[in-house]
Amino acid sequence: MQEVVQAGRPAPDRALRPRRFLLRTFGCQMNAHDSEKVESLLLHHGYLPAAGPSDADLWIVNTCSIREKAEHRLYTDLGLLRAWKAEAPGRVVGVGGCVAQQQGDALLARFPQLDFVFGTHNLRLVPALAEAAAAGARAARTEETRSLDRFDLPARHPSLEGRGPGRAYLTVMEGCDMFCSFCIVPSTRGRELSRPAAAIVAEAEALAARGVRELLLLGQTVNAYGRHASRRGRSDAEGTVPFASLLRQLARIPGIDRLRYLSPHPVFFDDDLVAAHGDLGALCPHVHLPVQSGSDAILAAMRRRYGRDEYLALVTRLRSARPDVALTTDVIVGFPGESDADFEDTLALVREVAFVDAYTFKYSPRPGTSAADRTDTVPETVKQARLEALQELLRGLTLAAHRARVGDTADVLLEGTSRRGDQPSGRDPYHRVVNLVPGSPGSPGDMVAVRIVDATPHSLIGEPCPPLAPPFAHPH
Repeated sequence: MQEVVQAGRPAPDRALRPRRFLLRTFGCQMNAHDSEKVESLLLHHGYLPAAGPSDADLWIVNTCSIREKAEHRLYTDLGLLRAWKAEAPGRVVGVGGCVAQQQGDALLARFPQLDFVFGTHNLRLVPALAEAAAAGARAARTEETRSLDRFDLPARHPSLEGRGPGRAYLTVMEGCDMFCSFCIVPSTRGRELSRPAAAIVAEAEALAARGVRELLLLGQTVNAYGRHASRRGRSDAEGTVPFASLLRQLARIPGIDRLRYLSPHPVFFDDDLVAAHGDLGALCPHVHLPVQSGSDAILAAMRRRYGRDEYLALVTRLRSARPDVALTTDVIVGFPGESDADFEDTLALVREVAFVDAYTFKYSPRPGTSAADRTDTVPETVKQARLEALQELLRGLTLAAHRARVGDTADVLLEGTSRRGDQPSGRDPYHRVVNLVPGSPGSPGDMVAVRIVDATPHSLIGEPCPPLAPPFAHPH
């Protein structure tokens, strides 16, 4: 889970200044990008960021419901916000995101300190809901829509330009039609809806003109983008194209040096997408490829629509197209019915693929999913033991992958400083954190050529070196 609290500077006189807001975000990159969109909307409507809780008039929590823990953190937050709201008249509390989409009016009924609720399709309504709440109106807006209007938002507010310089999120589609048995996303994000390719390219061009060099394309099943196009390589009636064709269009934009995408589904890797990893210099040699389990029986129970052999065949295809590709993944342990043998299959697959890193989770039932009704649950102690065994294996694989990089060179897009505070830090094309040796030159947004001189379990250490030649010719 990631948690972000966005803030700014206070004004001296609350009565005479514009209203100020705080945003607290839980969950995935899509949630983080949604919060950025909400922040931009509020700024365009005259709000300003708050320096902290005592300075804020509006507090919004953007929620995640993928796991039970995240949902409980919302309830804890709302309990604390009761006291915050009571400290000053006129304060407003809003909740958005996946829990809001699921529960809507029920949240308003349960938490009297909550003023408004907005679902994942209703970001555009946040300024109006906040203003209405300040005037005493409580409301929940969680209706779903198939309209492309939900993507039609104002350009990123200029005051946000300094955040994450050189890098930007770009939503290409939302929703999911897969209905995995453990996943609530089709209920909270709705069915698949892809943006027109022309709108995506136009947004990418605008971002490049403002200095963005790396784009992270977002979607719940991002490589399902455009899968309903009428013919390969041709736009369909809604203006989409196959995902690989979209990548090729974006790779031609001057100034865009890197493309990434998250989070794909293994069943949507067609031959063109695999080939793009060998053809496009801008497409980073990193694929986050969720597997969830290494057991055919558990994959079938999860309704993942692929088996172990199909997944491993895809890994082989990707490595054939781009031999140096770094693979990361998601794994769930303790799914109902998971036996010791099923878990050993997962460990064996993780060893065979040699993932560079992974997000690992204990299964938690989500209301509204088919797996939530299963009674063959795995004891919590067994889940925890399996999680620890998996994480120990992954720590060794990550460290081995990092050590193998010592002596290599790479371009690093700087993002800030390391936790130590004295090292410029960023990510290389393989999405690994690289901390430069203390005293190295460079500012956030710079692309710096480095030689990897050391490795730790969590990051690489690099020193500046002469600029690198591109690994591929720029596509035309």
